Amino acid sequence: MENEKVFAMPFKSVFPLLIAKAEKKGRTREEVYEVTSWLTGYPSAEIDQLLEESVSYGDFFRKAPHLNENRDRIKGTICGVRVETIEDPLMREIRRLDKLVDELAKGKPMEKVLKY
Repeated sequence: MENEKVFAMPFKSVFPLLIAKAEKKGRTREEVYEVTSWLTGYPSAEIDQLLEESVSYGDFFRKAPHLNENRDRIKGTICGVRVETIEDPLMREIRRLDKLVDELAKGKPMEKVLKY
């Protein structure tokens, strides 16, 4: 049930939090867009358009134009949970983006963040 709450959250409320997390650690908005585009296939302009609409966070991932074929290689922990062990496929996609932004915020170079 808790997953459904996350899926229903407005994308325009969640995405700025990811940007703020990265910027707080000296990374840029553009870098968050880059990892998001890498994972989902959305170009930056389309992400901006979706931020203006009332799309849910779940639908942002459900309607992603092209989920990266290497995304299954994203491993590690985010919020104390191993990404690769998350059973719900949609929540796993959401946590993968969290993991990429987390790696940015930890100061890893973009080449290492997108090593997958």
